[in-house]
Amino acid sequence: MLKGIIGALAITLAAPAMAQRDKAKDADDAVKNKVDDAKDRLGTDPGTATAKRQAKKAARNTTAKARHTKEDANKAGKGATK
Repeated sequence: MLKGIIGALAITLAAPAMAQRDKAKDADDAVKNKVDDAKDRLGTDPGTATAKRQAKKAARNTTAKARHTKEDANKAGKGATK
């Protein structure tokens, strides 16, 4: 029982740190997307580099969307238990 209490306490204390990391990831993704957009506007890269960059950008956006969905689900779950 003591291990369960310690585990719950650890999760509770780690939650704000996780939120900070998500915000930092969002900021990092936004910077990378702006750089990719600027490179796309220049149009000086060969087709393979452009396709690779756009694939990475799509993967970043998908990951961010999944992260936001997970955050929303966690918030809804916490609201339902109150």
